[in-house]
Amino acid sequence: MSNRQTRTDIILIGAGVMSATLGSLLKELAPEMEIKVFEKLEKAGEESSNEWNNAGTGHAALCELNYTSEKSDGSIDISKAIKINEQFQLSRQFWSYLVNNNRIRNPQEFIMPIPHMSLVQGKENVEFLKKRFEALSNNPLFKGMEYSENAEKLKEWIPLIMEGRTSNEPIAATKIDSGTDVNFGALTRMMFEHLESNNVEINYRHSVEDIKRTSDGSWEVKVYNMSTGNIDSHIAKFVFIGSGGASLPLLQKTGIPESKHIGGFPVSGLFLVCNNPEVAKQHHAKVYGKAKVGAPPMSVPHLDTRYIDNQKSLLFGPFAGFSPKFLKTGSNMDLISSVKPNNVMTMLAAGVKEMALTKYLIQQVLLSNEKRMEELREFIPNAKSEDWDIVVAGQRVQVIKDTAAGKGTLQFGTEVVSAADGSIAALLGASPGASTAVHVMLEVLEKCFPEHMMEWAPKIREMIPSFGLSLEEHPALLEELQSSTSNTLGLTEKELAYN
Repeated sequence: MSNRQTRTDIILIGAGVMSATLGSLLKELAPEMEIKVFEKLEKAGEESSNEWNNAGTGHAALCELNYTSEKSDGSIDISKAIKINEQFQLSRQFWSYLVNNNRIRNPQEFIMPIPHMSLVQGKENVEFLKKRFEALSNNPLFKGMEYSENAEKLKEWIPLIMEGRTSNEPIAATKIDSGTDVNFGALTRMMFEHLESNNVEINYRHSVEDIKRTSDGSWEVKVYNMSTGNIDSHIAKFVFIGSGGASLPLLQKTGIPESKHIGGFPVSGLFLVCNNPEVAKQHHAKVYGKAKVGAPPMSVPHLDTRYIDNQKSLLFGPFAGFSPKFLKTGSNMDLISSVKPNNVMTMLAAGVKEMALTKYLIQQVLLSNEKRMEELREFIPNAKSEDWDIVVAGQRVQVIKDTAAGKGTLQFGTEVVSAADGSIAALLGASPGASTAVHVMLEVLEKCFPEHMMEWAPKIREMIPSFGLSLEEHPALLEELQSSTSNTLGLTEKELAYN
């Protein structure tokens, strides 16, 4: 039963890194705005943002080969890599502002320096990596990147990977020391703690059941209180749906035209985690390889040094899987119930076009533990089964929509869907996701609060000095900001301490 009705300025649905970022930006820009947050789980950062559900790479396109492609003339297109790197720089600047102004503390609890590397085998792949290196290393955003095909040099960089390697295939790697490992779960919780101490009402164990437009153009959000059993009605001028995989079903409930002809395909993941500290100690990098044919970009194999709860861990994966749930804590009916009359043809078209992906997922689901270990041994030839355990990673929902590329096209990025009047917005998609949260939330502000952007611009530039500028085109500013954010976030000292 519905017990009460309240009014507020802003409602954020989901207590993940996206809502935390948007809430933190708005509190700085318009502290007088009243904000309410509704989260189904018992605390913040427990689904896609959680440290065990998120790769934590601090995606800056330093090592992810799928962000650079080879053009028909043989040259390398680095435009996407530049774009993603620029977006990550915005996140670094905003986090530094939060630390400098005591909004959050102890940056070592959420960000650590770690080299980012790409590793390939085979003549063609080596040629590709060399061309990629030549294209990137001339760009100021990728300054300091190194390349080597020399086995002795690679033994220095990645001893665990090179030990016991007997293949005569050509092998090469790139390495850049300015990479990071980010604990997005810890960062999310820090931001929500700050928001809560600044009069933001955060309601845990509250599940959003429905969203409807009111006669005055506001939004009525019906929320089930899981502790009391009551259903309350909350009305707001602006609603942000940032609830990971659950964003699509909630977006569909709004009925806005922009929610039509969009579907979602859930992909789950597993990681192997090293339980032997002596093995983990031998590796200090995030090393990304090449995705297998038919694999989604989010399934690029990587061997990662991670810092979780200030402990050094070593993870390998991800191994893709399939579950009809849109969240780890979701329902087995999520996929079926997301199919509507307006998107059924979009979904069917995607099914026909993505047969290679379907085949890949089936193969992955059927993998035995020993088969997973065989894949790990492509990275660590001497890996022992007893040193590794399986961890279930987060659910991701890949967006399916009709685009210029055709009906039912699978999208692999992160995108915002908003109403024409900017009164409601939803975040859909997967990687690079959390790493580019600040860029994505600035996009939400521009789409949904255009009338305030001129007034807010000076404050945004105070928080994010490169806002509106290309750092690639301003190398002196880039160098200054990289130095200042490294100092604020403690990355320089920690790099010395952990190397």
